[in-house]
Formats: sequence, structure tokens, C-alpha cells
Amino acid sequence: MDTKIKRPLWREILSWGIMLGSAVLIAWFINTVIIVNASVPTGSMRNTIQEGTRLVAWRMSYRFGNEPQRLDVIVFESPDGTDILYVKRIIGLPGERIDIINGQVFIDGATEPLDEWYLMEPPAGSSLINLSLTIPENSYFVMGDNRNGSRDSRQEISSGGWHNRFVHIDNILGRASFTYFPRIGRIR
Repeated sequence: MDTKIKRPLWREILSWGIMLGSAVLIAWFINTVIIVNASVPTGSMRNTIQEGTRLVAWRMSYRFGNEPQRLDVIVFESPDGTDILYVKRIIGLPGERIDIINGQVFIDGATEPLDEWYLMEPPAGSSLINLSLTIPENSYFVMGDNRNGSRDSRQEISSGGWHNRFVHIDNILGRASFTYFPRIGRIR
């Protein structure tokens, strides 16, 4: 004797609908509040992050009093106000003076250049620009690790740069933490 009680079809459909709806709601919450899912379409961050790589950044990295730090790799919305996401390394902090001389970065008049151990190759061509500027409050100066092939805070509008060369704190979505495709790895 079979004692199983058969549920009506509408209850089964409702049960599946609630389960799928919950899964979609949880995924939306994680991707909107906890993480940023981004990709690097160009070679601007080589060798740290290869083009075509997908990565995760933590949105909560800079909440609760934590400020972005020099050399953090961040995901941010375009300083031009478009929906394009960029991945770059923070080089200059708010209020600092940045001097780039023959491709080397000097901060606040330091006599020694910034130790940039992550660079792919020595600066060449247009990367050998000389530049001196002061970073506005609540803004950051960012550069790609592949200096010879990166659109970043160095460029002026006339040479294809952003309308605002600095990244405002409100545009920063999170600190890049790890890659998950095509390989899993930690970002340093």
C-alpha cells in the first residue's frame, strides 16, 4: 500500500518558482552589494592580469573607514561617467603631488622613484612623458601595469584620455582580489 500523498501541480510549480526566485534574488544581492564581477578586455594590466581575465573585487573593501591605498588594484567606473568598468593600480593618493620624469613616478618631491616591482617592461615611447600634477581631494591617480599600453590618468583628453584624469572615490567599486577565469589566482 502506497501512502505517499500527491501534491497538486500548482503547488509544485509554486515551490519551484519560489526556489528559482530566491536564487535570482541572492545572486543579485551578492553581485550588487558584496562583489564586483569584472573583466580585463585589454593588455593594460599585463603581467599582473592578462587580457580576457575575469576577476572579482570586494565592494566592501573601502567601506567602514577603510581608504584605498597606494598600489591597490581597483575596479572603477569610468571618470567620464559612462558605464565602462576599468581595472587599474592606484599610484597617487588625494592631495599628493605626482611627478613623472622619464617614465618614473616620484611622489611629493621624493628623490627616489616609486618602487614599481610589478611593471611588465621599462617605459618606452609615449610612456616617457614628463608630468607634474597635484591630485584633488577624494580622487586618485591610477595607472595600468603595462605602462606602454594603458589608457590611464596620464593621458590628456586630446590624446584619448578621460575628461577627468583622476578617479573620484565615488567611482571606485572595489578592490580587485582574485581572478577566476581562465585561471584562479590572487591579485597582488
